[in-house]
Amino acid sequence: MHGPVSPGWLLVVLCAATGAYCLLRMRSAVEEQRRTAGGEALMGFGMAAMAVPAAVAAPPRWAWLGYAAVFGAAALRSLWAARTDRHHLHHLVGSFAMVYMAGVMVASPGHHGHGGSGTPLMTGVLLLYFAGYVLRSGARLLPVAAVGMPLGEGVRALGTGTRTVGWGDRPELARACRLSMGIAMLAMLVTL
Repeated sequence: MHGPVSPGWLLVVLCAATGAYCLLRMRSAVEEQRRTAGGEALMGFGMAAMAVPAAVAAPPRWAWLGYAAVFGAAALRSLWAARTDRHHLHHLVGSFAMVYMAGVMVASPGHHGHGGSGTPLMTGVLLLYFAGYVLRSGARLLPVAAVGMPLGEGVRALGTGTRTVGWGDRPELARACRLSMGIAMLAMLVTL
């Protein structure tokens, strides 16, 4: 997770920006947006904090234990929520990946970014999952032929009328944020 400084800072900025956008989505009038935005904001800011280059600030052991505790609690919440909403299974896997990476850093604090610190099988399984997630999320962002009115212009059809949709309620932006976090998770897992 703590490899070269420049890519580390790019990850920090990407994840923090994604977390900030997810916080804005929590103010949405759309219930589905609000329901998942809090967990995604936590994930974005947590990933940003974990991606800070070790050359700048090497977290103490207790910080990694704190990450593991916070994301362990998030995993339990996602497990509970997955009973009624399948989307929370992805949050469960993401939270588990964060607990796993924090655990790797607790177990081998002197090997940040040098590989070989995590369990190769577990790291490989998580890499495969997130690679598939990134490919699927990227494919969902591809434009499709619209029938009738284009929804990508900030307008959503409501029965026979239309209304302007705020940029915080646009599903394609939420998907782009999820894609960004998936790519960041891949980058963080590769350096284990």
